[in-house]
Amino acid sequence: MSKEGSLDAPTRHPIPWNDADFYDADKLDAELRRVFDICHGCRRCFNLCDSFPLLFDLIDESESGELDTVKSADFKPVIDACTMCDMCFMTKCPYVPPHEFNLDFPHLMLRARAIETKKDGIGFFDKQLTETDRNGKLGCSLSGPTNWASKCGNHLTRPLLESVAGVHRDAHLPEYANQSLVNQAKAAPITINTAAPAHGRKAVIYATCFSNYNAPAIGMAARRVLAHNGIDAEVVHPGCCGMPQLEHGDIARVAEQAKTVAAAYKPWIEKGYQIIPLVPSCTLMLKFEWPLILPDDEDVQALSRATSDISEYMVDIARNEGLADGLGALDGSVTVHIACHARAQNMGRKAADMLNLIPDTQINVIERCSGHGGSWGIMKDNFETGLKVGKPVAQQAAKTADRYLVSECPLARDHILQGIDRLDGETPETTDSKHPIELLCAAYGL
Repeated sequence: MSKEGSLDAPTRHPIPWNDADFYDADKLDAELRRVFDICHGCRRCFNLCDSFPLLFDLIDESESGELDTVKSADFKPVIDACTMCDMCFMTKCPYVPPHEFNLDFPHLMLRARAIETKKDGIGFFDKQLTETDRNGKLGCSLSGPTNWASKCGNHLTRPLLESVAGVHRDAHLPEYANQSLVNQAKAAPITINTAAPAHGRKAVIYATCFSNYNAPAIGMAARRVLAHNGIDAEVVHPGCCGMPQLEHGDIARVAEQAKTVAAAYKPWIEKGYQIIPLVPSCTLMLKFEWPLILPDDEDVQALSRATSDISEYMVDIARNEGLADGLGALDGSVTVHIACHARAQNMGRKAADMLNLIPDTQINVIERCSGHGGSWGIMKDNFETGLKVGKPVAQQAAKTADRYLVSECPLARDHILQGIDRLDGETPETTDSKHPIELLCAAYGL
């Protein structure tokens, strides 16, 4: 019997990207119209990203006020506005599987982009922005001039980057470190606390492109915290998780990367190691997206089962063996932003749970989209929209005015700071800490 909504846990179907029907434009159009019509009748997602307001305005302004008088050619802005944050699927939509309506809006947008990419390819500069490992290696080797050229306010280079590559001149771009996390970890021996309750656990840190090339401090903090808790965690970076390619619908490239990374981690997993990514987007890829793209690949499935977000892993230690002694209060209160790709892992507010383990420290939580959307949010056509979507987060963070503002997604954290700068009133002073694990490290005095 049909029912409104469902109390059943959301489930996702494997992505049939190898089937010919997946790339059939007419069948895609029929599915877009089916889903958009249901969304039009529901409208619960009106305040998430810009896709839904664009869709609803498109329908409301049509001749009939219904989807039947909307041209399919006008769907593209709706598709392009999806940041694949998964919040509609995870938190709003009552019609996701196992409901008979079988809605998965983000994966439908992925299918539309996959068809567009298969037909037209990815633009040259868009494609270059997705090559995060290559860009990271070059950026670290030339960190001085690269960081100078990418800095906001550089009136020589940023307008040029905007006109050539479409990157908004005011969008914050992450700096490159002069040495990667992998190399820093190799050069810095670490002492393992063998008296810690969790000593004996085995873990490998997946550096991720961002922490490896842009913010090694996150990885070094995680390594110190794990070592203090008895875990000798080696830092390993076999390559990008493929999220930048997924955003463009290049599923074949994502599958290729999934096989490479899963094969690299296979020997570790067979010896009982847990794999710990440092950025939730990458964790989401390993846990959920890769198994849906390669459902028959045993290495990918094994990696999914063995993967934990760093915050999730630390909370698991606290709840089971118990954390090592030594945590002290921070010198100020904390606002922690729960990233969309952490929420999409359906694991609860683990970053907040982890920080609440720090004694005598006020933790304030923001659980709403920052509006950044990965590489989407830095582009000229999207930057202002991203700030608009994230304005409630910026307002909340500015109101609490805590000494520390962190997010599991460091890019979202910097985007929130840009949003705060746009608000009227005094901008609160925050520290350079980007990720919650850095605050746990500081609370340990490491």
